[in-house]
Amino acid sequence: MTTPLLTNCLSRNFPGIPAAWLVIITSIFFVVSCDNNTARASVVTLNGLTMGTTYTVKINETGRYNDLVLIKKSIDKLLEDLNAKMSTYLPDSELSRINQSSSVNWISISNDLYAVIETAINISNLSGGAFDITIGSLVNLWGFGPVEKQDIIPDDGLIQTMLLDTGIGKIHLNDANRSIRKDRANIYLDLSGIAKGYAVDRIAQLLQEQFAIHNYLVEIGGEIRAKGVNPDNLAWRIGIEKPVSKLRAIERIISLDNTGMATSGGYRNYYEENGIHYSHIIDPRTGKPVNHQLVSVTVLHAESMIADAWATALQVLGPENGMALANSLGLPVFFIVKQQNGFSELMSASFKQYIHRTEK
Repeated sequence: MTTPLLTNCLSRNFPGIPAAWLVIITSIFFVVSCDNNTARASVVTLNGLTMGTTYTVKINETGRYNDLVLIKKSIDKLLEDLNAKMSTYLPDSELSRINQSSSVNWISISNDLYAVIETAINISNLSGGAFDITIGSLVNLWGFGPVEKQDIIPDDGLIQTMLLDTGIGKIHLNDANRSIRKDRANIYLDLSGIAKGYAVDRIAQLLQEQFAIHNYLVEIGGEIRAKGVNPDNLAWRIGIEKPVSKLRAIERIISLDNTGMATSGGYRNYYEENGIHYSHIIDPRTGKPVNHQLVSVTVLHAESMIADAWATALQVLGPENGMALANSLGLPVFFIVKQQNGFSELMSASFKQYIHRTEK
Protein backbone atom coordinates (compact mmCIF):
# COMPACT_ATOMS: atom_id res chain seq x y z
CA MET A 1 0.00 0.00 0.00
CA THR A 2 1.22 3.46 -0.77
CA THR A 3 1.95 5.99 1.94
CA PRO A 4 1.09 9.67 1.38
CA LEU A 5 3.93 12.19 1.31
CA LEU A 6 3.53 14.93 3.92
CA THR A 7 4.83 18.51 3.72
CA ASN A 8 4.57 21.25 6.30
CA CYS A 9 2.10 24.10 5.88
CA LEU A 10 2.14 25.47 9.42
CA SER A 11 3.50 24.43 12.81
CA ARG A 12 2.39 25.49 16.25
CA ASN A 13 3.56 24.71 19.76
CA PHE A 14 1.19 23.18 22.27
CA PRO A 15 2.29 22.89 25.92
CA GLY A 16 3.11 19.36 26.97
CA ILE A 17 3.00 17.88 23.46
CA PRO A 18 6.34 16.84 21.90
CA ALA A 19 6.97 18.29 18.45
CA ALA A 20 7.36 14.78 17.03
CA TRP A 21 3.78 14.07 18.04
CA LEU A 22 2.05 16.95 16.44
CA VAL A 23 2.40 18.86 13.22
CA ILE A 24 -0.18 20.99 11.49
CA ILE A 25 0.21 20.34 7.80
CA THR A 26 -1.14 20.21 4.33
CA SER A 27 -0.12 17.40 2.07
CA ILE A 28 0.44 16.66 -1.56
CA PHE A 29 -1.94 13.78 -0.97
CA PHE A 30 -4.10 15.13 1.86
CA VAL A 31 -5.15 18.24 -0.04
CA VAL A 32 -6.05 20.98 2.49
CA SER A 33 -6.30 24.67 1.65
CA CYS A 34 -4.04 27.12 3.47
CA ASP A 35 -5.80 30.20 2.15
CA ASN A 36 -6.79 31.66 5.52
CA ASN A 37 -5.41 31.65 9.03
CA THR A 38 -8.61 30.35 10.62
CA ALA A 39 -8.54 27.22 8.49
CA ARG A 40 -4.85 26.66 9.16
CA ALA A 41 -5.27 26.93 12.91
CA SER A 42 -8.14 24.46 13.07
CA VAL A 43 -6.37 21.44 11.58
CA VAL A 44 -4.31 19.35 13.97
CA THR A 45 -2.30 16.34 12.85
CA LEU A 46 -1.07 13.55 15.10
CA ASN A 47 1.65 11.29 13.71
CA GLY A 48 3.21 8.04 14.85
CA LEU A 49 4.56 4.62 13.93
CA THR A 50 2.61 1.38 13.79
CA MET A 51 2.46 -1.94 11.91
CA GLY A 52 5.80 -1.32 10.23
CA THR A 53 4.66 1.98 8.75
CA THR A 54 3.37 5.41 9.79
CA TYR A 55 0.01 6.72 10.83
CA THR A 56 -1.53 10.17 10.51
CA VAL A 57 -4.69 11.48 12.17
CA LYS A 58 -5.98 14.89 11.07
CA ILE A 59 -8.61 16.57 13.25
CA ASN A 60 -10.53 19.59 11.98
CA GLU A 61 -12.35 20.79 15.09
CA THR A 62 -11.58 23.91 17.10
CA GLY A 63 -11.27 23.88 20.86
CA ARG A 64 -9.86 20.34 21.08
CA TYR A 65 -6.23 21.22 21.79
CA ASN A 66 -6.53 20.38 25.49
CA ASP A 67 -7.53 16.82 24.51
CA LEU A 68 -4.57 16.12 22.24
CA VAL A 69 -2.32 14.33 24.73
CA LEU A 70 -5.16 12.00 25.74
CA ILE A 71 -6.21 11.43 22.13
CA LYS A 72 -2.64 10.58 21.12
CA LYS A 73 -2.19 8.19 24.04
CA SER A 74 -5.51 6.51 23.29
CA ILE A 75 -4.63 6.03 19.63
CA ASP A 76 -1.19 4.62 20.45
CA LYS A 77 -2.64 2.24 23.03
CA LEU A 78 -5.24 1.00 20.55
CA LEU A 79 -2.65 0.46 17.82
CA GLU A 80 -0.26 -1.30 20.19
CA ASP A 81 -3.07 -3.65 21.18
CA LEU A 82 -4.06 -4.39 17.57
CA ASN A 83 -0.46 -4.98 16.54
CA ALA A 84 -0.05 -7.40 19.44
CA LYS A 85 -2.98 -9.35 18.02
CA MET A 86 -2.37 -9.28 14.26
CA SER A 87 1.36 -8.96 13.58
CA THR A 88 3.36 -11.76 11.99
CA TYR A 89 6.56 -9.91 12.94
CA LEU A 90 5.94 -10.20 16.69
CA PRO A 91 6.64 -13.82 17.69
CA ASP A 92 4.34 -13.60 20.71
CA SER A 93 1.40 -11.92 18.96
CA GLU A 94 -1.97 -13.63 19.01
CA LEU A 95 -1.71 -14.37 15.28
CA SER A 96 1.84 -15.70 15.60
CA ARG A 97 0.75 -18.11 18.32
CA ILE A 98 -1.92 -19.48 15.98
CA ASN A 99 0.61 -19.81 13.17
CA GLN A 100 3.12 -21.54 15.44
CA SER A 101 0.54 -23.97 16.77
CA SER A 102 0.38 -27.42 15.21
CA SER A 103 -3.07 -27.96 16.68
CA VAL A 104 -6.04 -28.66 14.43
CA ASN A 105 -8.41 -28.15 17.35
CA TRP A 106 -10.42 -25.02 18.14
CA ILE A 107 -8.41 -22.05 19.44
CA SER A 108 -10.13 -19.14 21.18
CA ILE A 109 -9.34 -15.74 19.64
CA SER A 110 -10.04 -12.10 20.43
CA ASN A 111 -13.03 -10.23 19.04
CA ASP A 112 -10.71 -8.05 16.92
CA LEU A 113 -8.98 -11.01 15.31
CA TYR A 114 -12.30 -12.77 14.78
CA ALA A 115 -13.79 -9.74 13.01
CA VAL A 116 -10.84 -9.42 10.64
CA ILE A 117 -10.67 -13.12 9.78
CA GLU A 118 -14.44 -13.31 9.28
CA THR A 119 -14.31 -10.42 6.79
CA ALA A 120 -11.28 -11.95 5.07
CA ILE A 121 -13.13 -15.23 4.55
CA ASN A 122 -16.13 -13.42 3.10
CA ILE A 123 -14.05 -11.40 0.61
CA SER A 124 -12.04 -14.48 -0.33
CA ASN A 125 -15.26 -16.26 -1.25
CA LEU A 126 -16.64 -13.27 -3.17
CA SER A 127 -13.37 -12.85 -5.09
CA GLY A 128 -13.01 -16.49 -6.07
CA GLY A 129 -9.96 -16.90 -3.86
CA ALA A 130 -8.09 -13.84 -5.14
CA PHE A 131 -7.85 -12.63 -1.55
CA ASP A 132 -6.61 -15.30 0.85
CA ILE A 133 -5.07 -14.80 4.28
CA THR A 134 -3.77 -18.39 4.38
CA ILE A 135 -0.88 -17.62 1.99
CA GLY A 136 1.49 -16.50 4.75
CA SER A 137 3.93 -19.33 4.05
CA LEU A 138 4.14 -18.21 0.41
CA VAL A 139 4.59 -14.57 1.41
CA ASN A 140 7.54 -15.72 3.52
CA LEU A 141 8.86 -17.97 0.76
CA TRP A 142 9.05 -15.04 -1.65
CA GLY A 143 10.80 -12.84 0.92
CA PHE A 144 7.99 -10.42 1.79
CA GLY A 145 7.26 -11.57 5.33
CA PRO A 146 9.15 -11.79 8.63
CA VAL A 147 11.23 -14.74 7.38
CA GLU A 148 14.54 -13.68 5.82
CA LYS A 149 14.52 -13.73 2.01
CA GLN A 150 16.48 -16.55 0.37
CA ASP A 151 18.98 -15.83 -2.39
CA ILE A 152 17.23 -18.07 -4.92
CA ILE A 153 13.83 -17.85 -6.61
CA PRO A 154 11.51 -20.62 -5.32
CA ASP A 155 11.07 -23.55 -7.70
CA ASP A 156 7.67 -24.76 -8.85
CA GLY A 157 7.86 -27.97 -6.82
CA LEU A 158 8.30 -26.12 -3.54
CA ILE A 159 5.53 -23.69 -4.43
CA GLN A 160 3.12 -26.53 -5.19
CA THR A 161 3.99 -28.19 -1.88
CA MET A 162 3.29 -25.00 0.04
CA LEU A 163 0.01 -24.49 -1.80
CA LEU A 164 -1.23 -27.62 -0.01
CA ASP A 165 -1.21 -25.59 3.21
CA THR A 166 -3.22 -22.71 1.75
CA GLY A 167 -6.88 -22.19 0.93
CA ILE A 168 -9.54 -20.23 2.77
CA GLY A 169 -11.67 -23.36 3.07
CA LYS A 170 -9.02 -24.87 5.34
CA ILE A 171 -9.74 -22.50 8.22
CA HIS A 172 -13.01 -22.38 10.14
CA LEU A 173 -14.62 -19.99 12.61
CA ASN A 174 -17.02 -20.75 15.43
CA ASP A 175 -19.12 -17.70 16.19
CA ALA A 176 -20.62 -19.15 19.37
CA ASN A 177 -17.32 -19.20 21.26
CA ARG A 178 -15.19 -16.93 19.04
CA SER A 179 -12.64 -19.53 17.99
CA ILE A 180 -10.72 -20.68 14.92
CA ARG A 181 -9.65 -24.09 13.67
CA LYS A 182 -7.05 -25.02 11.04
CA ASP A 183 -7.44 -28.14 8.90
CA ARG A 184 -3.67 -28.42 8.48
CA ALA A 185 -1.02 -27.78 11.11
CA ASN A 186 1.24 -25.74 8.80
CA ILE A 187 -1.35 -23.16 7.73
CA TYR A 188 0.17 -19.70 8.24
CA LEU A 189 -2.14 -16.70 8.32
CA ASP A 190 -1.04 -13.28 7.05
CA LEU A 191 -3.31 -10.27 7.65
CA SER A 192 -1.12 -7.66 5.96
CA GLY A 193 -3.76 -7.09 3.29
CA ILE A 194 -6.53 -6.21 5.74
CA ALA A 195 -5.23 -5.39 9.24
CA LYS A 196 -4.22 -1.78 8.55
CA GLY A 197 -7.65 -1.03 7.16
CA TYR A 198 -9.24 -2.49 10.27
CA ALA A 199 -6.97 -0.37 12.47
CA VAL A 200 -8.07 2.75 10.57
CA ASP A 201 -11.70 1.85 11.23
CA ARG A 202 -11.00 1.33 14.92
CA ILE A 203 -9.29 4.72 15.25
CA ALA A 204 -12.25 6.36 13.52
CA GLN A 205 -14.57 4.61 15.97
CA LEU A 206 -12.45 5.80 18.90
CA LEU A 207 -12.49 9.43 17.70
CA GLN A 208 -16.25 9.43 17.31
CA GLU A 209 -17.33 7.43 20.34
CA GLN A 210 -14.74 8.39 22.95
CA PHE A 211 -13.97 11.98 21.92
CA ALA A 212 -17.07 13.03 19.91
CA ILE A 213 -14.87 14.09 16.97
CA HIS A 214 -16.70 14.02 13.64
CA ASN A 215 -14.40 15.92 11.27
CA TYR A 216 -11.28 13.83 10.80
CA LEU A 217 -9.04 11.94 8.43
CA VAL A 218 -7.22 8.77 9.53
CA GLU A 219 -4.42 7.14 7.53
CA ILE A 220 -2.19 4.12 8.19
CA GLY A 221 0.32 3.20 5.50
CA GLY A 222 -1.96 4.54 2.78
CA GLU A 223 -5.25 3.12 4.08
CA ILE A 224 -7.61 6.00 4.76
CA ARG A 225 -10.93 6.87 6.31
CA ALA A 226 -12.38 10.38 6.19
CA LYS A 227 -15.45 11.88 7.80
CA GLY A 228 -16.92 15.35 7.92
CA VAL A 229 -15.19 18.33 6.36
CA ASN A 230 -11.78 19.90 5.89
CA PRO A 231 -10.99 23.53 6.90
CA ASP A 232 -12.77 24.84 3.78
CA ASN A 233 -15.96 23.14 4.98
CA LEU A 234 -15.72 20.70 2.08
CA ALA A 235 -15.22 16.95 1.90
CA TRP A 236 -11.63 15.83 2.46
CA ARG A 237 -9.59 15.74 -0.74
CA ILE A 238 -7.21 12.82 -1.24
CA GLY A 239 -4.64 12.34 -3.99
CA ILE A 240 -4.13 8.99 -5.72
CA GLU A 241 -0.44 8.53 -6.36
CA LYS A 242 1.09 8.07 -9.80
CA PRO A 243 2.63 4.57 -9.99
CA VAL A 244 6.20 5.77 -10.55
CA SER A 245 8.68 4.32 -8.07
CA LYS A 246 11.10 7.27 -7.95
CA LEU A 247 8.51 10.07 -7.87
CA ARG A 248 5.72 11.23 -5.55
CA ALA A 249 3.05 12.86 -7.72
CA ILE A 250 -0.73 12.87 -8.00
CA GLU A 251 -2.67 10.97 -10.65
CA ARG A 252 -6.17 12.00 -9.51
CA ILE A 253 -7.80 13.90 -6.64
CA ILE A 254 -10.95 12.51 -5.06
CA SER A 255 -13.31 13.83 -2.38
CA LEU A 256 -14.21 11.65 0.61
CA ASP A 257 -16.76 11.97 3.39
CA ASN A 258 -17.66 9.05 5.65
CA THR A 259 -15.72 6.79 3.31
CA GLY A 260 -12.70 4.52 3.50
CA MET A 261 -10.06 4.22 0.80
CA ALA A 262 -7.26 1.76 0.08
CA THR A 263 -4.69 1.63 -2.70
CA SER A 264 -2.73 -1.48 -3.67
CA GLY A 265 0.22 -1.55 -6.02
CA GLY A 266 3.43 -3.47 -6.53
CA TYR A 267 5.50 -0.56 -7.82
CA ARG A 268 7.15 0.28 -4.46
CA ASN A 269 7.38 -3.06 -2.63
CA TYR A 270 9.18 -5.45 -4.96
CA TYR A 271 12.59 -6.82 -5.90
CA GLU A 272 14.28 -7.78 -9.13
CA GLU A 273 16.28 -10.89 -9.98
CA ASN A 274 17.93 -11.30 -13.38
CA GLY A 275 15.85 -8.45 -14.76
CA ILE A 276 12.53 -9.95 -13.61
CA HIS A 277 10.22 -7.84 -11.41
CA TYR A 278 8.73 -9.70 -8.40
CA SER A 279 5.82 -7.92 -6.73
CA HIS A 280 4.98 -8.37 -3.04
CA ILE A 281 1.40 -9.21 -4.06
CA ILE A 282 1.09 -12.99 -4.24
CA ASP A 283 -1.61 -14.67 -6.32
CA PRO A 284 -3.11 -17.30 -3.97
CA ARG A 285 -4.14 -19.41 -6.96
CA THR A 286 -0.62 -19.83 -8.35
CA GLY A 287 1.55 -19.16 -5.32
CA LYS A 288 3.56 -16.65 -7.34
CA PRO A 289 3.76 -12.84 -7.48
CA VAL A 290 1.19 -11.24 -9.77
CA ASN A 291 2.41 -10.66 -13.31
CA HIS A 292 0.20 -8.34 -15.35
CA GLN A 293 -0.12 -4.69 -16.34
CA LEU A 294 -2.39 -3.50 -13.50
CA VAL A 295 -0.02 -1.42 -11.38
CA SER A 296 -2.37 0.41 -9.00
CA VAL A 297 -5.83 -0.31 -7.58
CA THR A 298 -7.82 2.13 -5.45
CA VAL A 299 -11.02 0.97 -3.74
CA LEU A 300 -13.57 3.04 -1.81
CA HIS A 301 -15.89 1.58 0.81
CA ALA A 302 -17.59 2.72 4.00
CA GLU A 303 -15.18 0.42 5.89
CA SER A 304 -11.46 0.81 5.30
CA MET A 305 -10.95 -2.85 6.20
CA ILE A 306 -13.15 -3.93 3.30
CA ALA A 307 -11.53 -1.44 0.91
CA ASP A 308 -8.12 -2.75 1.99
CA ALA A 309 -8.92 -6.38 1.25
CA TRP A 310 -10.64 -5.63 -2.05
CA ALA A 311 -7.69 -3.56 -3.25
CA THR A 312 -5.49 -6.63 -2.91
CA ALA A 313 -8.08 -8.99 -4.42
CA LEU A 314 -8.59 -6.82 -7.50
CA GLN A 315 -4.84 -6.37 -7.91
CA VAL A 316 -4.57 -10.15 -8.08
CA LEU A 317 -7.43 -10.49 -10.58
CA GLY A 318 -5.94 -8.00 -13.04
CA PRO A 319 -7.54 -5.20 -15.06
CA GLU A 320 -10.23 -7.05 -17.03
CA ASN A 321 -11.45 -9.58 -14.47
CA GLY A 322 -10.99 -7.15 -11.59
CA MET A 323 -13.03 -4.38 -13.20
CA ALA A 324 -15.77 -6.79 -14.25
CA LEU A 325 -16.13 -8.05 -10.68
CA ALA A 326 -16.02 -4.54 -9.22
CA ASN A 327 -18.82 -3.39 -11.51
CA SER A 328 -20.92 -6.45 -10.72
CA LEU A 329 -20.61 -5.69 -6.99
CA GLY A 330 -21.05 -1.93 -7.37
CA LEU A 331 -17.60 -1.23 -5.90
CA PRO A 332 -16.10 2.22 -6.59
CA VAL A 333 -12.63 1.38 -7.95
CA PHE A 334 -9.92 3.14 -9.92
CA PHE A 335 -7.22 1.27 -11.86
CA ILE A 336 -3.96 2.51 -13.35
CA VAL A 337 -2.76 0.16 -16.10
CA LYS A 338 0.73 0.12 -17.58
CA GLN A 339 0.86 0.59 -21.33
CA GLN A 340 3.75 0.51 -23.77
CA ASN A 341 4.10 4.30 -23.72
CA GLY A 342 2.83 5.21 -20.27
CA PHE A 343 -0.30 4.51 -18.26
CA SER A 344 -4.05 4.39 -18.81
CA GLU A 345 -6.93 4.77 -16.35
CA LEU A 346 -9.96 2.57 -15.76
CA MET A 347 -12.75 3.29 -13.30
CA SER A 348 -15.94 1.53 -12.30
CA ALA A 349 -19.31 3.12 -12.90
CA SER A 350 -19.68 4.07 -9.24
CA PHE A 351 -16.25 5.73 -8.87
CA LYS A 352 -16.65 8.85 -11.01
CA GLN A 353 -18.84 10.66 -8.47
CA TYR A 354 -15.86 10.80 -6.06
CA ILE A 355 -13.47 12.59 -8.44
CA HIS A 356 -12.83 16.15 -7.29
CA ARG A 357 -14.82 18.49 -9.51
CA THR A 358 -11.74 20.26 -10.92
CA GLU A 359 -10.43 16.87 -12.05
CA LYS A 360 -13.50 15.69 -14.00
